Amino acid sequence: MRIAVEDLSVTLAGRTVVAGVHLVAEEGEIAGLVGPNGSGKSSLLRTVYRHLRPSAGRILLAGRELEGIPPAESARHVAALPQERGGDFELTVREVVAMGRTPYKRAFAADDAEDHRIVADALVRVGMAEAAGRRFAQLSGGERQRVLLARALAQQPDVLVLDEPTNHLDVRHQVELLALLREQRRTTLVALHDLNAAASVCDRLHVLHRGALVASGAPRDVLTADLLAEVFGVRAAVVEHPLTGDPLIAFDHRTPASSAGAPAGAPALDGAARAQTVS
Repeated sequence: MRIAVEDLSVTLAGRTVVAGVHLVAEEGEIAGLVGPNGSGKSSLLRTVYRHLRPSAGRILLAGRELEGIPPAESARHVAALPQERGGDFELTVREVVAMGRTPYKRAFAADDAEDHRIVADALVRVGMAEAAGRRFAQLSGGERQRVLLARALAQQPDVLVLDEPTNHLDVRHQVELLALLREQRRTTLVALHDLNAAASVCDRLHVLHRGALVASGAPRDVLTADLLAEVFGVRAAVVEHPLTGDPLIAFDHRTPASSAGAPAGAPALDGAARAQTVS
């Protein structure tokens, strides 16, 4: 299912945090959002999973305006893993994951055999099947992250919206999660801080800076040394990954950001960089 963001703006407490953004994730594509802290990634994603309402613009889900789709119906199409993880649920892991089946059920309806199968499969996919009977509140941060991803998978959405899904995960589980996203081939919007992970897993990258979209395209085209200096304020070389052939960013950890080119708070890229943008 294709999802498109058209001329989207978001205002919080009187301040514009996303300004006139256009971006797209084609059906089955993983589209990554990258940018410095405070660039508007999370606010944009919150409008897609309807936690925030945009102040202007619209979101189209397979050509239908999201605002006009009933919430219960949109929940069958879009599942989210937000940064806000909620409180310590006094529920078991299995019960938390089963919450993903809510959009398909009448009020107070019990889980049926199909629900149980879907929940069990989701737990297997994230490597948490053996923890099904444990209390969610007793899990580590990384374990909770995987359970909440299983809940999103149990929702069987057409679109996944993931905000920093690798937070709290060790290296092995980061690799497994990113491989799972590639295997799923669901339309996915994902915000990632790890630019090398984004280069590896994403078909398309959208770069946000100060609430504006400054570049879009294939990772190889977007992640240039000039962009990294101007948007992120770092000195880096972009080379070919020796194992996968993906772009690999080698950061200079010895040079201060102030010496790397444009500082981290530099203005958005000019028209030449915007010319990289694709729809």
